[in-house]
Amino acid sequence: MTASVMPAALSRQPVLGVLKKKYFATRLDAAVTVLFAAFIAWIVWSLVNWGVLDAVFGPNQGDVCREDLEGGACWSVVSTRWRIVLFGLYPFEEQWRSGIACIAMVVVAILSCIPWFWSARRLPVLWVVGFATFYVLMRGGFLGLAEVTEQNWGGLSLTIFIFAAVSLLGMPLAIIFALLRRSKLPWIARTMALVIDTIRSLPLLTIMFTFAIVMPFVLPDWAIGDKLYRVIVGYALFFACYQAEIIRGGMQALPNGQEEAAKALGLGYWHRIGYIILPQAFRNALPPTINQFVITFKETSLVTIIGFFDVMASGRAASGTAEWNFAVVEMYVFVALIFYVFVFSLSRYGAYLERRLGVGRR
Repeated sequence: MTASVMPAALSRQPVLGVLKKKYFATRLDAAVTVLFAAFIAWIVWSLVNWGVLDAVFGPNQGDVCREDLEGGACWSVVSTRWRIVLFGLYPFEEQWRSGIACIAMVVVAILSCIPWFWSARRLPVLWVVGFATFYVLMRGGFLGLAEVTEQNWGGLSLTIFIFAAVSLLGMPLAIIFALLRRSKLPWIARTMALVIDTIRSLPLLTIMFTFAIVMPFVLPDWAIGDKLYRVIVGYALFFACYQAEIIRGGMQALPNGQEEAAKALGLGYWHRIGYIILPQAFRNALPPTINQFVITFKETSLVTIIGFFDVMASGRAASGTAEWNFAVVEMYVFVALIFYVFVFSLSRYGAYLERRLGVGRR
């Protein structure tokens, strides 16, 4: 019995000692610690009281919330208008398609986390098949599905579509740009450097406006296409230029002996790039690459400024009616929670990969 009690006491002692040393070393430290602990407890209690204890959760209870505006949160706006946030203007009777399409892309993202798919052949095929499934379900027009044009897409499904399309187009472009930037032909390397630096010096919103508004005046009629796809192309170009510099940095971190050894073994250029250079470059560039995907997902909300009904615009529309205009904060909290779930999951997976691959350790 004594042997079982002693290890527990020894394990608690260092923790208590560290806490005392850091936060209660002097009377001033103790007073500041107690004061800030009380302040944080008050904030947490206020949020719990507002968001849970005094909140209204049931659907269609706007009148109850309006009668007690000084009370808790009115989550009734979410339980009543959540379809607008998730699906936007998508036809009500066809929203099951939009839901399945979103689930399909989430499944693709989860499968991408399985090491078996980490190859230059499997991963692109997985994303292309998943994206094609998403597009077929959303657009319809064949296989017995009613056609729903892009003008009626919106909400979370539009945000996922833009993010997936930008990633699918932008990553291959980024690899091409990075290789061209490292070309041994000076005119190719310098031209690519000028293109990359020019695009990186422009705000994303400027590029979106250019592709959405200006491009139709300079392109032939057959190449104009839908405004949504022009914006995706511009966003993918912006993504590719930033990601190209990230990949190039990963390449430059490799010892020169890697490529020289590959040449000595008789490997051709594409074999050296595909089997030796790029895999190690992506490993070295993993932390900034994850960060770039996080930024890309968050900045999809900029499309609302040029007239698209993404999840942010859908949230504003859901709480913008006369019946629910008092519950704007609750709706923005719900939209923020959606972004948090996606971004936090991606960030945690990136941290897991860093630990698994031993990236960033000194």
